[in-house]
Amino acid sequence: MYKKILTSLGAALVCASPMVMAQGAGGAYPAKPIKIVVPFPAGGTSDVLARLVGQKMGEAWGQPVVVENRPGSNGNLGADAVAKSAPDGYTLVLMDVGNLAISPSLYKLPFNVLTDFTPVAMVGYSPHLLVVSSKVPANSVAELVAYAKAQNGKVNFAAAAGMGSAPHLAGVIFAQKTGIDWGYVPYKGGAQAITDLIGGQVDVTFNGMVATYPHVKSGKLKLLAVSSAKRNGQLGDVPTVSETLPGFLTGSWQGLLAPAGTPKAIADKLNAEVARIVALPDIKERLATLGAEPSAMTPEQFSNWFKTEIPAMAKIVKDGKVTVD
Repeated sequence: MYKKILTSLGAALVCASPMVMAQGAGGAYPAKPIKIVVPFPAGGTSDVLARLVGQKMGEAWGQPVVVENRPGSNGNLGADAVAKSAPDGYTLVLMDVGNLAISPSLYKLPFNVLTDFTPVAMVGYSPHLLVVSSKVPANSVAELVAYAKAQNGKVNFAAAAGMGSAPHLAGVIFAQKTGIDWGYVPYKGGAQAITDLIGGQVDVTFNGMVATYPHVKSGKLKLLAVSSAKRNGQLGDVPTVSETLPGFLTGSWQGLLAPAGTPKAIADKLNAEVARIVALPDIKERLATLGAEPSAMTPEQFSNWFKTEIPAMAKIVKDGKVTVD
């Protein structure tokens, strides 16, 4: 009799295990507020997307979703805090995962990207815009390359968000593909880099559409190309860099991650909710105005993305002799 009871109880627990795994401290997940850490200053693409996703998630689940900005060390400070948080689904990080793919080759990180996080969902992709100061006499990618070569290293590239950031690596890849030599000027964020570009203190940069395109429309900057694989409908007839340099593709890949050990049921629930949110008509419209597009991936596909991107970025860093202080 007791054996039958124990057997039945064990079977029930096995069948219920996915639901049990998705339980919070006070009931079914989520049972309390969720915190999304953005490891960059407010106003950037990661911050905007975190707030859009957080608002919709909170409305659907009936729990507040709080966005906390924790900038520092090219996003690594906030990422480390999340990596060391409880793996219960209540502390997440939304960041430019391109930075995480680059950081292992440049920093002595206090965490391991591949083992200390549970990739939850890729949220979206947004291209870089290749822009130059109005003082630069170039109106196309080919003209910029010719001008930079003629200047013999005197052209300055604004490394928005610092050395080792995704915009900086975009400049490195461009230089590697064209054989040009330009100097890199590091900035803590894209806003100051754009200000100096407008003022002519620096000559060229790759930067996100959110912070850059308004200054193109106002005529303060010249837009030469977009870094996506195909032309962006929001930009009209602006060509891609790859039309001149085949295979060129850079940009910002925003993703949501949780600490390693987060139950699969919770990661899957978060993934499904993010996929639902980015497919909403109003969110798709908002993403389009940011120059971003939804990027649907399962947690497993997201994990494989890192396994491919980290060695690819390591080669670029090595070949470009990229270092950080």
